[in-house]
Amino acid sequence: MSKIWGRNTSANVQKVMWALFELGLHFERVDVGGAFGLNREPAYLALNPNGLVPTLQEEDGYVLWESNAIVRYLAERHPGPLDPGDARARGVAGQWMDWELSILSPTIRPLFWGLVRTAPGDRDMAAIDTARAKTTDAFAMVDGWLATSRFIAGEAFSYGDIPVGVMARRFLELVPERPAMPHLERWFAEIEARDGFQSRVAAVPLQ
Repeated sequence: MSKIWGRNTSANVQKVMWALFELGLHFERVDVGGAFGLNREPAYLALNPNGLVPTLQEEDGYVLWESNAIVRYLAERHPGPLDPGDARARGVAGQWMDWELSILSPTIRPLFWGLVRTAPGDRDMAAIDTARAKTTDAFAMVDGWLATSRFIAGEAFSYGDIPVGVMARRFLELVPERPAMPHLERWFAEIEARDGFQSRVAAVPLQ
């Protein structure tokens, strides 16, 4: 059976597992990284020299790493449910997926680590406050975009919604006191109701 290497508490692994659910695909998931270790072992580094998760390994030996690349690959290999539509819609989906990696993830990471993975007495509150403000600004951009678009890449749910959606869950849980973002909250309510989100993202506690 094809495999996804990575622990389910990783936001990046959750993206891939959510995409697999939406596509009706069944891959074995193998716990790697975090408390499970193994990601610095030679066998794993031979698959993914970054030592990060997730890594996709198909039955025929094909290997792919980087979460958003895996999501796009799966959607293109199994056309239909996650396809944004035409080339322009794919361009918009890809734009926001790249933005999630280059802007959003680095911004929200110190907030998540500070509030979830750091004991209260060890927290750097100045760094947390800075990350909270920057993350709020980032999601204000998403809110503005969604004022004129039902989903990230248009009127239909697509692979473009998955990376931003996983991070939105973290933002909305970690920043309960925030400016009004009605378009973000409307969009999130739609994706949160999906079975794939519930089983592959919401069901995993933040840790």
